[in-house]
Amino acid sequence: MSDSNVVKKSKLPALTLAALGVVFGDIGTSPLYTIKEVFSAGAHPVHLTPDNIFGILSMIVWALIMVVSVKYVAFIMRADNRGEGGIMALVSLASQNTNRRPELRKLVIILGILGACMFYSDGMITPAISVLSAIEGLELSAPALHPLIIPITLLVLFVLFWAQSKGTAVVGYLFGPIMFLWFGTLGTLGIMNVAQHPEILQALNPSYALAFLQHNTWIAFVALGAVVLAVTGAEALYADMGHFGRLPVRLAWFGFVLPALILNYFGQGALVLLNPEAIKNPFYLLAPQWLLFPLIVLATLAAVIASQAVITGAFSVSRQALQLGFIPRMHVEHTSESEEGQIYMPRVNWGLMIAVMVLVLTFKSSGNLAAAYGIAVTGDMVITSLLAGIVFHSIWGWGKIRTIALITTFLVIDIAFFSANVLKIPEGGWVPLVLGTCIFTLMLTWKSGRSKLFEHMKNESMELNSFIQAIGAHPPTRVPGNAIFMTPNPDGVPHSMLHNLKHNKVLHEKVIILTAKFTDFPHTSTEERVIVESLPYEFYRVTVRYGFKDEPNLPEDLKLCAQQGLALDEMDTSYFVGKEILIAQHDNSMAYWRKKIFIGLFRSAETITNQFKLPPNRVVELGSQVSF
Repeated sequence: MSDSNVVKKSKLPALTLAALGVVFGDIGTSPLYTIKEVFSAGAHPVHLTPDNIFGILSMIVWALIMVVSVKYVAFIMRADNRGEGGIMALVSLASQNTNRRPELRKLVIILGILGACMFYSDGMITPAISVLSAIEGLELSAPALHPLIIPITLLVLFVLFWAQSKGTAVVGYLFGPIMFLWFGTLGTLGIMNVAQHPEILQALNPSYALAFLQHNTWIAFVALGAVVLAVTGAEALYADMGHFGRLPVRLAWFGFVLPALILNYFGQGALVLLNPEAIKNPFYLLAPQWLLFPLIVLATLAAVIASQAVITGAFSVSRQALQLGFIPRMHVEHTSESEEGQIYMPRVNWGLMIAVMVLVLTFKSSGNLAAAYGIAVTGDMVITSLLAGIVFHSIWGWGKIRTIALITTFLVIDIAFFSANVLKIPEGGWVPLVLGTCIFTLMLTWKSGRSKLFEHMKNESMELNSFIQAIGAHPPTRVPGNAIFMTPNPDGVPHSMLHNLKHNKVLHEKVIILTAKFTDFPHTSTEERVIVESLPYEFYRVTVRYGFKDEPNLPEDLKLCAQQGLALDEMDTSYFVGKEILIAQHDNSMAYWRKKIFIGLFRSAETITNQFKLPPNRVVELGSQVSF
């Protein structure tokens, strides 16, 4: 167990409350629509009979136990990468022992890209369905307000995305208490209705789920496509583990969230048993009429918090994907001076907002959106299980039989849910598939294009040691100061150095060949951050290593070079950066249309100056054309 997971008892209540506000928003808003979707939506709704109600409730509670409690909380959360969780951390962990197994590494990368695609699709649908389902409660309190549901939803979403650049620190401390009130309300409303029909608690027995599956095999299989809505947000438990540690997340889940969810689902079941007409919106009809409007406000706040968690997660995953080389460089802003993880990425934010609003305007109701929701969630669940299997066997050293037995158990459940959602492709399930295909194409093209460009530049570059010997034999004019030449290939001569020598006919007193590398770990320590290698004739090879969650700051980190005998005066140092103009060629290395996409992404990437926080007045860009 990492130090980040060792929680002092004095901090445990505060961390547990904070985890309640950040981690469980998505899964906490599932009661707004899950039961309604099972019994009243799609081409094959489940008939509203007592046996079916008991069977569905039993399926929901055991889905929560098997998927969330067993798979994620008991096992997946143990697969932390130095305390960090999430799909990209899992990819990094699974990649650690694959250098000698290129096929496995390629599989891990493809699974990672697919997982990220499903995450982004989920991130687009979650705010749309959560906020829309909360606002739809207005129909019950005032039917005349029905035409305002879409405009109000769009307004709430716009304010939510607009506020991202302001940072969440100001309102973040409110999330825990609001979600505490939300889950307390879920449980209380559930108890009020279960008390009127206490035999509904018999659905805790899994035999009801098995009987439902046995006697209604096809309908039960189709119903899985809606039952899975109850476990949406399970990935957040793993993704946000690094912020709070395992113990607070587990305490919040088992001590408060899981009981509240089960009570609310059972309360809705008891309600529709007594009044089948309540199926039009069983969540809001749990409450007495006088409580309806406050409940709508509270549900909207919970939906906003759920959306906030997903958007924050999108920023975090995007930065990790950027550092690992899956997406082009993007502008990253820090919205908090004290919290390193609070970031804002304008491109991701506004791209998500446009996608979310288009989904709301296209589908117009939470019921229609539910069909699009399941594919992204279940696809992510399948990929997580596969990557976890690689980690359990390759990193933890589990035997094949033990690993296969556990992962097969997870995959049987995951694939059953995924297959049921495949049936919903015509009704809206095509949306995450189209979104995922587009994102997958872009990410894979960027990853492949970078590799091919690196190989091309490496093959064209001169070997560094030979170049240094030639400099020693025929020394050019050396001018005072330090020149840092940035290059991804530490063994070759940077093109920017050759251009500088060719046109300016000089070299600086000290020449530093600098390579920034991003590791498979979330953070690197100060001791392992910088490596300095002294070469002949005042040449130095410097490697700066960052974790995929570290914030690059080269001028600051290069101060560490002094500990290894290389003192650099910041005011006497210039940074030389290559500015390549790419020209696509027709060859067999990559499809021409993919090369054109890569070039477009390359041109749109954030500058190295901004990514590494280089002082703009000390940066020299030297351009060159590269045909590849």
